[in-house]
Amino acid sequence: MSLRISRPAALTSLALAMAAPYAAAETPSDTVVVTASRSPQPLGEVISDTLTIGPEQIAESGAGSIIDLLQRQRGIEVARNGGAGTSSSVFIRGANSNQNIVLVDGIRIGSSTSGAANWTAIPLTAIDHIEVVYGPLSTLYGADALGGVIQIFTKKGKGAPALTAFAGYGSDNTREADASVSGATGGDHSVSYSISAGKEKSDGYSATRSGNFSYNPDKDGYDKESAAGNISLQLAKGHEVGALLLHSRVNAQYDNGVASTYDVHNVQKVETYGIYAKDQFLPFWTSLIQVSQARDELGSYSSPVVSQINTKQTDYTWQNDVLIGADVLQLLYDHREEKVDSNDTIALAKQRSTNAFAAAYSAKRGANLFNLSARHDNSEYGSKDTGAAGYGYAFSQQLRATASVGTSFRAPTFNELYYPGFGVPSNKPEEGRNAEVGVHYDDGLTAFGANYYHNRLTNLLVSISPCPYDTRPPYNFGCAYNVNHALLEGLTLEASRKLGNLALAGNIDLQDPRDETSDKRLARRAKKHANFTAEYNTGPLKVGTELELSGDRYDDAANKSRLGGYGLVNLFATYRITPDWSALIRWNNIADKQYDLARFYNTPGSKVFAGIRYGYK
Repeated sequence: MSLRISRPAALTSLALAMAAPYAAAETPSDTVVVTASRSPQPLGEVISDTLTIGPEQIAESGAGSIIDLLQRQRGIEVARNGGAGTSSSVFIRGANSNQNIVLVDGIRIGSSTSGAANWTAIPLTAIDHIEVVYGPLSTLYGADALGGVIQIFTKKGKGAPALTAFAGYGSDNTREADASVSGATGGDHSVSYSISAGKEKSDGYSATRSGNFSYNPDKDGYDKESAAGNISLQLAKGHEVGALLLHSRVNAQYDNGVASTYDVHNVQKVETYGIYAKDQFLPFWTSLIQVSQARDELGSYSSPVVSQINTKQTDYTWQNDVLIGADVLQLLYDHREEKVDSNDTIALAKQRSTNAFAAAYSAKRGANLFNLSARHDNSEYGSKDTGAAGYGYAFSQQLRATASVGTSFRAPTFNELYYPGFGVPSNKPEEGRNAEVGVHYDDGLTAFGANYYHNRLTNLLVSISPCPYDTRPPYNFGCAYNVNHALLEGLTLEASRKLGNLALAGNIDLQDPRDETSDKRLARRAKKHANFTAEYNTGPLKVGTELELSGDRYDDAANKSRLGGYGLVNLFATYRITPDWSALIRWNNIADKQYDLARFYNTPGSKVFAGIRYGYK
C-alpha cells in the first residue's frame, strides 16, 4: 500500500516544520558521528539519515528515562506499560523494537528472548550523547538492523580533572543524584579516565488503570542505581588500549490485580564490559580489536519464588580501516555468541553463535559522495547476505541530496524458536529491502531536511492461529510463524530557524507502517506525529517550550482497539548561577493531559522536576 500524502499537505507540513524549533545538537557543521560508518565521520558527509542528541539536550531533559528523551525525537515513537520503571518499546520509522539495534559504546545490548533492548534499565545519568541512524544497517551491524540503530555513548575523559554533580527532586517524590569525575593526564603516554555513578528513586503512579485485568490502584515506584567507567592508555602515538563498563539495576513495581497481597516487582539489570586495542600500524592502516560482553537480566517477583531469565552476549570484533588515497576500505570480522539461562522455562536455555565478514568502501570525488557495503552472516538460522549502496551530492556547502538502497534481516528470537507452545525451531529470519532519498540544507541560521523511505519487509514473524507448523498440543493455540509481509513507508520533514536569541525547530513524520497481508496498520504506530520546540536564551537564562503531537494508533494487530491522538506541552528553564553552578526546572504535560501509549496503562500526568548541577559547562 502506498503512502497517501497530497502535495498541498506535504508543502503545508514542511512550512509548519520550518516555522518550528530546532534542537541545537542536531546539525552543527563540526559534528562528528561514528555509528553510520563504524568510524568517525563529519555529519555533513554522512549519507545515512542521522540524528545526534547532545549533552545539553540530555542535561535539560530533567528526571525521566531515555524513553522520555527519545519520544521527543523525529522518526521515533514509543509505547510503555506504565511509568518509568515499566517495560517499554521504541519504534524507529515504524519498525518494531526487535527490528532495531541498540549499542552502548559499540557494545550491543538486548534480550535474546524478546529481541529488544531493556530501555528501563539504561541510565540517563551515564549518557554523554546519543546517535540515531535511520534505515537498515545490517551490512555494518548484522541481524536486526531493519529500522535503524541507536548508539549510546557514555561520558569520556579529556583535559584537566573535572568533577560534575547533580541533585534533583520532583513529582511523585522523585529523587535523583549523580556524580562523575573525568580527565586525562596528557603527555606521550596519556591516560584518559571517566567514572560516574547515579541513583534515582520514585514513588511513581499506578501502572494500570481500570479495565486492565491486572489493575491495582496502588502506586508503582522504582529504584534505579547505575555506575559507568572507562579508561584508556596511549602506549605510543597511534596506539591505544582501553576498557569500559556500564552497570545498571532497576527494582520496579508493577500491578498484578487487587487480589494480590504480594509486592510484585521486577529486578532488571543491564551490564556491559569491554576491552579494546586501537593501533595505527601504518599511515594508511588502522586496526581496532574489541572483546565485549553484555548481560541482560530479568527477575520477576510475582510470588516469593522468582522467575529469572538472563541473556549473555559476547562479541569478538576486528575492524580494519585502510586508506586508499582519500578513499576508505573497511574490512570487518565479527563473532557473536548468545546464551540464555532460565530457571522456569528450560526450553529457552539455549545458545547460538554467529560469524560474520563485512566490507565497506566510501569515497568522495568533488561534490560526490559514494559508499558500498556488503556482509555475510552465518548462524544456526542459516546464512544471510546483505548489501547497501549510497550516493550523495553537495550542490553547495549548505545544500546536499542523498539516496540509498539496502537490504537487512532480523533473526528469530529465542521465544520465536523455542518457547513451549509458541516457538517453531524452523522459523526463518525476516528480510527487509529499503530505498530512500533525502535533501538537507544548513547555513548556520536556517536548516531544513526531508527524507522519504520505502522499506518492504517479508517473512514477517507473527503470532498466528491455527499454527501452520502443527495444530496439536502444545500448538493448539497458535504459534510464531513466517507468514506476513509489511511496508514501512514515510516522509520525515524537519526545519529550524535562529532569530537572534530565539531558536525555533520542529519535525513532522507522515508514515504508513502497514501489515500488507492483513492490510492493517501496525500496532501502536500513528500515521502522523510531530515535535516542536522554541528556546529563548538571554545569557545565563534559557527558557523553552516543547509540543509533542501524535495521531491515533491501534493497540492491536486487528485494528479494533483504538488509541486516541494526543498533544503534550512541556516547559523548561535553566539558569547559570555561576560558571560552575546551574539550576534546572522542567514542567512536563502542563495541561495534565490523559493519553494512551498502551491500552489501560497509565501515562505521566502533569509532572514538575527541579535540580541543581555543578561542573557542567
